[in-house]
Amino acid sequence: MKTGYGNIKFAYGDYLIIPRGTIYQMEFDTPDNRLFIVESFSPIRVPKRYTNQYGQLMEHSPYCERDIKRPTDLETHDEKGDFKILIKKQGLIYPYIYGTHPFDFIGWDGFHYPWAFSIHDFEPITGRLHQPPPVHQTFEGHNFVICSFVPRKFDYHPLSIPAPYNHSNVDSDELLYYVDGDFMSRKSVVKGQITLHPGGIPHGPHPGSVEKSIGKESTDELAVMIDPFRPLMLTEDAIKIEDGNYYKSWAG
Repeated sequence: MKTGYGNIKFAYGDYLIIPRGTIYQMEFDTPDNRLFIVESFSPIRVPKRYTNQYGQLMEHSPYCERDIKRPTDLETHDEKGDFKILIKKQGLIYPYIYGTHPFDFIGWDGFHYPWAFSIHDFEPITGRLHQPPPVHQTFEGHNFVICSFVPRKFDYHPLSIPAPYNHSNVDSDELLYYVDGDFMSRKSVVKGQITLHPGGIPHGPHPGSVEKSIGKESTDELAVMIDPFRPLMLTEDAIKIEDGNYYKSWAG
């Protein structure tokens, strides 16, 4: 990814945090790519409970400062011409033509810059019994959180049942993007699928998943969860690709 602040080399599993107002250009080594894009009107931050009063990540945090990848290799483009920039405002894309190259920085300072973090560097928090979703939290915005489900050891109490219990998330909707691996609480999900469980509606593991999980020591699942504290509104494009039988998957 190229920006005026420098370049960020990214790979499979990387989160790219791009602040508003940052012009960027993405290049891929292969056309075979899947992107899960989250847009926010507020800054994406490290959860406050992971930091001390000075903003430093503490030892119990699932990641630390050295895991953060900042821009490197600043390339100053001192060029004139017609450079097309796409700017998004209130859901609309506006094409602008710059007379000079947007990546013409000769240097920069401050704390407003893009950065990257790999989901593979997220250290899972585990326990003797099933841990609640906040242990997976990776980032937070003004009215939503982003969580990472990564390969990890299951609960290690001798009588524990690894499959998550039935629950109702009353404070938020629950949107899950299945990246890779075997998501043990779901039977029929495939790589790249997205599920949405609206707030207040009871849900849990699919029939048979509880029994299947007993005795399992670990999972290799990889998924990203978004919990918005206001209800998500489905677009027409989302409805066109909806799996109409998904809600029946709890029937056994």
